Amino acid sequence: MPTRQLSRAFASTRVVLAKVGPDQLDTATPCVSWDVRALINHFVGSARWGASAAMGAGYEITDEDYGAGDFLASYDDSIKVALAAFGSAGVLEKTIELAFGEFSGADLMGMVARDQFTHGWDLARAIGYHTDLDPELADELLIQARVEILDAYRGPEGEAIFGPIVEAPASACPADRLAAFLGRSI
Repeated sequence: MPTRQLSRAFASTRVVLAKVGPDQLDTATPCVSWDVRALINHFVGSARWGASAAMGAGYEITDEDYGAGDFLASYDDSIKVALAAFGSAGVLEKTIELAFGEFSGADLMGMVARDQFTHGWDLARAIGYHTDLDPELADELLIQARVEILDAYRGPEGEAIFGPIVEAPASACPADRLAAFLGRSI
């Protein structure tokens, strides 16, 4: 199944999202500028953005607050849209022009999978849920990240896509090692 990695990333994050209570929406996350509500808005919106980019449509960023109301239903809808888009014939092979470069559909799908999984880790950390999320997938995503994420993409939060690499303890689980590589404090 070509969308296996993306599907697993969504499933992992969905498990964590299902644990979020309305009283946790204002809780801080490892992404310093985002609380839980902003994080939910980001990953619901980025799933829709990825689907739109994959299909060649211009995704319009809205002011919709996905953290309000039934955020799990909003996420489920975004998952369906993204999996349908990336599962469409020819999408993974085509070239997609983004503001920050040109990528294959498969590369874009990998970015969306990494983003979804890592923000699931952020959410788990914020709400006190365990961060040992899908160890096999975390290892796969870390291997890919080590190849794809250049130092040019790193810098202070708000100025760069990724923070500087953080040294993970030797005992860290795979998801923690991925998060550390992407600049999260463990």
